[in-house]
Amino acid sequence: MELNALILDSVGEGVYGIDKNGTTTFSNPAAEKITGWTKQDLMDKNSHSVWHHSHADGQHYAAEDCPIYAALHDGLIHHEQEEVFWRKDGSSFAVEYTSTPMMNGRKIVGAVVVFKDISQRKKHEKSLQAALLKVTQLQQQLEAENTYLKDELTQTHNYEHIIGVHPSLLKVLEEVGQVAPTDASVLINGETGTGKELIARAVHCASNRRDRPLIKVNCGAISENLVESELFGHEKGAFTGAIAERQGRFELADGGTLFLDEVAELPKATQTKLLRVLQEQEFERVGGSKTIKVNVRIIAASHKDLAKLSDSGEFRQDLFYRLNVFPLFLPALRERASDIPVLTEWLLANLSKKLGKTISGICDQSKKRMAAYSWPGNIRELQNVLERSAILARGNMMEVPESAFPIANSNLISQASEQNAGHGSLASMEKNHIQSVLEKTNWKVSGDGGAAEILDMHPNTLRSRMEKLAIKR
Repeated sequence: MELNALILDSVGEGVYGIDKNGTTTFSNPAAEKITGWTKQDLMDKNSHSVWHHSHADGQHYAAEDCPIYAALHDGLIHHEQEEVFWRKDGSSFAVEYTSTPMMNGRKIVGAVVVFKDISQRKKHEKSLQAALLKVTQLQQQLEAENTYLKDELTQTHNYEHIIGVHPSLLKVLEEVGQVAPTDASVLINGETGTGKELIARAVHCASNRRDRPLIKVNCGAISENLVESELFGHEKGAFTGAIAERQGRFELADGGTLFLDEVAELPKATQTKLLRVLQEQEFERVGGSKTIKVNVRIIAASHKDLAKLSDSGEFRQDLFYRLNVFPLFLPALRERASDIPVLTEWLLANLSKKLGKTISGICDQSKKRMAAYSWPGNIRELQNVLERSAILARGNMMEVPESAFPIANSNLISQASEQNAGHGSLASMEKNHIQSVLEKTNWKVSGDGGAAEILDMHPNTLRSRMEKLAIKR
């Protein structure tokens, strides 16, 4: 017995003995040191009510649910490491323990509880889990950024550089150089096809954020019920189909720039949430409660007049003011017609490489056609017309036939040459042009062979122009 007592006094783990009723019968010095309960405190007292009475969150722990007590009834050894014991000072500590029944023959007469404080181990495990979670999040962000950047690289841009020497374009480029080094929000105004994305890239690449990504969101191409998930991300199970958590574009753009193309198409509810992000640089994912802080510069673009939309209540006025810190106004191609030759030359050089053809220029008659055309689709339409003509070209000198222009082009050319530049003439020409294309497609707006595809416009943009120009079937 004396040897056994010496062994109990020497071991580093705490040891408690309890009888058949759960009353403490003995404890060793290590148990006293770990818990603060002395032998005198514990003797003849119910062990569960003294040092195992509650869970870690303070909720009552019923004795009949306790594995230590289970050993007194089933005669099995029970091992636990997800519970706590309670010290004399009222604090708790994470514990790992084994409850082993004591047998007298075949009769259970009590149990021996051997335990140790694993608070530090749990702390290290928690730190490791937090570190692994951070690594996982960073890995997910990197994968998401890589996926996004790969998508960006596979997109075919109309041109790699901003081409032109017209004073109106040079003025825009000068303003880009002035605003780029700041973190001011930029609002790019311009018709469809004028190169708003190129200007956004120019601002980003000349900024201090150039080493971080420029993340693009086409607000008009996302369905209304998914736009918030696209911008702010979502948690797993936030809605039907959300099988995993997803980072939004704001998280991907952290430290960089977020380009909101066609920002006027954002739903009102999303406008409200966007305003908060601009003001506080923080948000919650869809279906989440955790606040995520970001450092993002906003560049927005629209072919619509946001000032008028905000005055009419169609766009939040306070959001407009936040976006319109530094406005840039891109000229339409017809307003800088003198740049058409240099743009044509540059585009033809790229098309020659793309198509594997040698095209040295275009004939004089084609130049006249191009000069007389109003280019409602701007530079994007110019490239498409040249590409169609280049595909059909058989010699080095390319012709741009009337058939290469959108439907009803010949009518527009004659109108452009005959009409005065009076108020409303361009709008009238645009209306006639769109209406002619719609009639040719039997008023099919979107999809293959639709008017939007022929006009090289986004379907939402075309619908907006139809509404503005009062075009009805």
